[in-house]
Order: sequence, then C-alpha cells, then structure tokens
Amino acid sequence: MFKRYYHDIEIAIESIASNKLKSILTALGIIFGVAAVIAMLAIGKGAKQEILEQMKMVGVNNILINPVIPEKSSTSTDQGEKQQKKFSRGLNMLDVESIREVIPSMKRISPEISFNSTAMLNGVKYTAKLVGVSNDYFQLYNLPLVSGAVFNSYQEKNGIQVCIIGANIRAKFFSKIDPLGQYIKFNGNWLKVIGVLQKTNVSLTGFEEKGVNVYNDNIYIPIQTMLMRYQNRALVNTKTVSEATTMQFFGGGGGMARIVVSSSDASSDAETNYNQLDRIVVQVAETEQLNATTETLSRMLSRRHSNVKDFEITVPELLLKQQQRTKDIFNIVLGAIASISLIVGGIGIMNIMFASVMERIKEIGTRMAIGAKKMDIVVQFLAEAVLISVIGGFIGIFFGVIMAKLIEKIAGIMTIVSFFSVFIAFGVSAAVGVIFGYSPAKRASEKDPIESLRYE
Repeated sequence: MFKRYYHDIEIAIESIASNKLKSILTALGIIFGVAAVIAMLAIGKGAKQEILEQMKMVGVNNILINPVIPEKSSTSTDQGEKQQKKFSRGLNMLDVESIREVIPSMKRISPEISFNSTAMLNGVKYTAKLVGVSNDYFQLYNLPLVSGAVFNSYQEKNGIQVCIIGANIRAKFFSKIDPLGQYIKFNGNWLKVIGVLQKTNVSLTGFEEKGVNVYNDNIYIPIQTMLMRYQNRALVNTKTVSEATTMQFFGGGGGMARIVVSSSDASSDAETNYNQLDRIVVQVAETEQLNATTETLSRMLSRRHSNVKDFEITVPELLLKQQQRTKDIFNIVLGAIASISLIVGGIGIMNIMFASVMERIKEIGTRMAIGAKKMDIVVQFLAEAVLISVIGGFIGIFFGVIMAKLIEKIAGIMTIVSFFSVFIAFGVSAAVGVIFGYSPAKRASEKDPIESLRYE
C-alpha cells in the first residue's frame, strides 16, 4: 500500500521543500507546543522525584515532636496568664521513656539535641552541627553508613565520646586518610570517629524546622554524650538561682526537680528554652496509624506537661504529600496551558493547508485529469500536513530538552525528561497533523477536475 502512495508522498515532500519558509512558519505552533509540553512534563517529573526523595529523607511514618519556645512578651489574655503559671518541664528524656512504654504503635523513637559550633582539627576549622541522637535515628531518616558502624549499647548508655560524621565533614578533615579511629575536636571536646554517613544531594529547603537538615554537615554523637559533655538544659543554672529573688521548687517525676526563677530582672526568662530535648522523633509501624498515634501523643504529652501547650506535633510525610498534590495540580494546569499551543499549532496547519489547496487547484485538477484518484489527493495533502507536524515535533523535542535543562540550571528546579514525555509530545504532534490535515486534504480531493482546470 505504501508503494501505491509513494508518489503522492514524494509530491508532498517536494511541496514542503519548495516552500521552506512557509513550512517553518506553519510548524512554529507545533514546535513551541511540543517544547512547552516536554518542559512542563519534565518539571512535573522532577518535582515528583524530588518529593519522593524528600519523603525518603524525612522518613516513612515519622512523627516529629518539637518544643514551642515562649516569646519574650507574655500572653495578655487571662487564659495565657493562667497557662504560664502552670509548671512544665518541657520535652525531656522522661517523655521519651513514657512514649516508648505507652504507645503500642511505636516502631522506633529517638530524642534529638543539636547546636551549631565549630569543628577543628590540625588548625582547620569548619562550622558544623553537633546532634545528639540514639541509634534509631539513622533508621528513622534512612541514613546509610559508607564505612564504620553505629553506636553500640555501651557507648550509648555511658555517654562515650564517639561520633559519626557527615560526608562534608569527612571531605574537610579526612580527605586523604581513613577517618575511622581518628579524633576531631568539637567545642572543646575530642570525639572519636566510628562511622561515616553516605553523601546526600537531596534538596530539603523549607523543611529544616520540621526536623530535616543538611546531613552532610552534621556530627552525630550518643544522646547521653550530649547530655553529659555538652548541653543538658534540665540541670539547674546555679548563676540564675543565685541572682533570683524568689524560688519555687516543684517536684518532678522520677525524683527530678525543677527550679523556676521569678524576679523583676528576669524578664528574659520567658524566652529561655527550658526543654531538655530539641526534638523527639517517633516512627509508627503503618501509615494508617499516623493520625491516631498523633492524637494519642498529643493527649499524653498534654497530661505530662500539665496542659501547657509547649510542644508541637507534625507529620512531615503528610505535609510532603499535600505539597505533592498541590504540585500535581499545578503541573496539570501548566500542561493544559502548554497543550493549547499544540491546538493553536494544529489550527495554523489547517489554515495554511486550506490556503494551499486554493493556491494549487489547477495542480489538483491536472493530477485528477491524468488519472489520480481522490485517495491520491487525500494522501498528498494529508502527508504534507503530517510531515510538517512531525518535523515540527522533532524540532520541538530538541528545544524542549534544552528548555528543561535551562530551567534546571537557571531556576534551580529539578527537571527530568523522560522517554514517556517525549513519546507523548511526538505522538500528539503527529496526531495534530492527521486531525487538522484531513479536512483540507478531503476538500482538495472533492474538487471537480474540469472546474479545477478552468480555475483562474
């Protein structure tokens, strides 16, 4: 069948070649439409991949419990004043133990204390974050080690000065030697390196306050090491006590005591972080348990904190899924707008092909007079429309890939050009040629040969 219509297709190719400028202008709508569709689909694919990577990094089924640090200005409402008079120890290790014992859906849990300071070795300094955690933390956040091992039970229990370093820390201090067994000084204390984390290049902007951070710049130590060697806000600040004019002692669970200082000079006490922990990360076994566990944690911690709302519970996975849904809707809208360009391009092809039919009426009449059938005329003009669309599709794919790369480089947005998006864009461009080219081709085939030959 192809041989039968080979001559008709050849005539279509000659017509396109002899009118290069008109053919290029006709194809512009298809070129820009295909390029826009590929770029939009690449942005959508990149956004989806980024969200998936972020979900992996924030951990599956994780619940974050963060302290709410009171502002300096006291609450003006009666309810706020009443709540401030209530006692709360804030987030502490006793909360961790209670969650471990009470919440049946809990799979893993890790407390977290962190602060920024300077790591130093052989005169080289580097700003890093020291993070005190338990071993569960590395599974909670899917942090694989490239070498070494996590903390053992003895190191965790006794607060041994050991650490696991991020990839940037290794590159800065141990680029030429094996870091395992080496020592690094952080804020005046020497820490022995027992493990190195795998480097991650995932962008997590906007979720730092939700427990997500740049793992490459972190130094991890056992939580007990942090409490014993660096920072334990549960201990009484003797200097504050000595300057206080009034002291009130409140008994706490587990034999612990908390001293609350009130004086006319202690106006900044309201903004002091009295929480022993900076964060508690809880992982549940199943996604379906997230909402129920969140509610249970909220009620339990409220009772433990005397109904003082000094903590905040968030579920990063749900936030990311909500963000993904928003991006999906946005990408669908952008894709629909880009697809309009293809429709406009198809209308342009139809318009030019109708004009071409009117210009070539005598040619049509001559061909039909010497034996060409209606289907030959249809194939000729339809092939011309489809070839313009296909050529425009190829050029559009080229520009679409370049556009996607430029967007990634200039705007910093991850883009992924997939074979599926290229196939869809190219298929649509070919379909546009067929759909919008058929009507002019059919009209050309219906011309009366005698009238066509007489046409001036």
